[in-house]
Amino acid sequence: MPRRTLSRASDKLEIIARIERIQVSSARRWGRMNSHQMLCHLADSFRVTIGEKPVTPVGGKPQKLMKWLALNLPFPWPKGVETRPEVDQELGGTPPAEFDADREELLRLVDRFTRVPRDFEWHPHPMFGMMADEEWMRWGYLHTDHHLRQFGA
Repeated sequence: MPRRTLSRASDKLEIIARIERIQVSSARRWGRMNSHQMLCHLADSFRVTIGEKPVTPVGGKPQKLMKWLALNLPFPWPKGVETRPEVDQELGGTPPAEFDADREELLRLVDRFTRVPRDFEWHPHPMFGMMADEEWMRWGYLHTDHHLRQFGA
């Protein structure tokens, strides 16, 4: 099976359909976010990549080995990895407002993130540093998939 990525139309459509299935009542399987906070977390994460939301980097040099493992190993991402405060909805992340509007905003950001040509410059990932286009598309799929699985979607 080919690696899933937001640069492949079928993978992007699958992610969009899964986002659309999320409801305010969707129960989490792990973690502390509710489904509405999760949508806002994903939106904030995309905002970071396109330069709309600043985020503090994880201390030290970009973690190249961790990036390679995260983007290439054929295993689901681990549960419970701590997020940056700027994309944590209980700290500095965008607070949930109206569920349907927040979901539409996430879908708008997914579209912008994947649009070619881009109308933005990539900003460094807080842990992985600068990434190539295809690495971003892989990260976008995996990060979104991770949180959608968190809510059974």
